[in-house]
Amino acid sequence: MFNFFKKPLTIIAPISGRTIDLSEVPDPVFAEKMAGDGIAINSTGDIVVAPCDGTISLIMDSGHAFAITTSNGIELLVHVGLETVSLNGEGFEVLKSVNTKVTAGTPILKIDRKLIESKGLSLITPVIIVNHDKLKSLSPIIGKQVSGGKDVVLKCSL
Repeated sequence: MFNFFKKPLTIIAPISGRTIDLSEVPDPVFAEKMAGDGIAINSTGDIVVAPCDGTISLIMDSGHAFAITTSNGIELLVHVGLETVSLNGEGFEVLKSVNTKVTAGTPILKIDRKLIESKGLSLITPVIIVNHDKLKSLSPIIGKQVSGGKDVVLKCSL
């Protein structure tokens, strides 16, 4: 009926690093928003946490990406690195399982940065709202140094 009580959705950094606009991601699937809208983080950390409260709805077999669905049906995808699926799980340790309820900041993945970087792969991490058409607005916070599990990177209104 009324939207007075709809709280805005805030998305925190799933990993430490510097926020960049999706258009700067050197992968057209993300840069052209084919997978959804959001932000990317040029990461420096090695722990990947839940960017919001919700339920883990997907963890890729290779451990390089996971999805969370919020209680109001917003679906978020965290994709650690570019072309990291090619590692077939090497360098990724999955800490939680599908259907687990998590709160923002809960560790989901641990990555071996040195190993992944030694393979010549980027650890830019897109944070995508897959069903962004359900949002009234989406405001990424670009060009900021962020700490995983602490700093807000996206503000969304439902």
